[in-house]
Amino acid sequence: MNEKNIEIPVYVFMGFLGSGKTKFATETLVDNGFTEGKSTLLLVAEEGELEYNKAQLEALNIHLEFVDDENLTEEHLLELSAKYKPENVMLEYNGMWELDKIFQIRVPKGWTVVQVISFVDASTFDMYVANMKKIMMDQLRNADMIIFNRCDENTRKAEYRRSIRAVNRRAQVIFENKDGVVDNADDEVELPFSIDGPVIELEDEDFGLFYIDAADNPDKYLDKKIKFKAQVHKPSTYSANTFVPGRFAMTCCAADIAFIGFKSYYGGAKNLNDRDWVIVEGTIKKEYYPEFEGEGPVIYVDSVAKTGPAADDLVYFTY
Repeated sequence: MNEKNIEIPVYVFMGFLGSGKTKFATETLVDNGFTEGKSTLLLVAEEGELEYNKAQLEALNIHLEFVDDENLTEEHLLELSAKYKPENVMLEYNGMWELDKIFQIRVPKGWTVVQVISFVDASTFDMYVANMKKIMMDQLRNADMIIFNRCDENTRKAEYRRSIRAVNRRAQVIFENKDGVVDNADDEVELPFSIDGPVIELEDEDFGLFYIDAADNPDKYLDKKIKFKAQVHKPSTYSANTFVPGRFAMTCCAADIAFIGFKSYYGGAKNLNDRDWVIVEGTIKKEYYPEFEGEGPVIYVDSVAKTGPAADDLVYFTY
């Protein structure tokens, strides 16, 4: 095979200082033998509480190089690529850098980012959300996997999982206890609305919880009748008989508000205006959603009636 056509996988670790990036990288590279002796370039953009054992890494054909704001450039990466000829690249990203930096770098030809893992110290998550909203939200939005570590009995796993689902549908969310044991037990509490009657009737404040639960478990709602209050959104890419009845939702913080809802089919959609408040009644089906990377709920609407606004403009993922 022509070496020029070989793709070199790049794995990116994100997270604030002390979030567990170095520990995870060491366990993956050394303890679990992830690279199987192949030449691996380990780029580290910040020195954390734990230090890498360079001699131990070299014995496994893993080459440690520190990068900073000055030398994380295409030219320097090309030099390192020529020097080590890596078959794998791992980048421990600086948690204080905004992600725009990494997306602006032109990596050497053949390097392909295959996985982005974000690490979160559960004991400091709320503090970082409150004080460093943009950077934290960027880390969560762009991750393929999110690992909450240092969890204990006070960690609000269900709340955190719902918040992540609101901003990143594709990420796998993992909770790890202080002893390193993964704890993904289903700790979801009972929903505040019933799905067992002839019609699911949502209170105004329940839409956020319905959205998350239905998106995660579309089969649970298949062929169910539903009635709820929502605002109209008409994406320009949708046909005349489709719209999105939904709500603005606060995800992880007050500065991060997104419109959420499911694609809906309705013959009278052309008569609706963006931001109209309506009562929607219809039947839940499912179809393929690119953003879900699988099937998700859609609503076949029977009736739409204009109404007044909800008491609170926003919905939340807690109750």
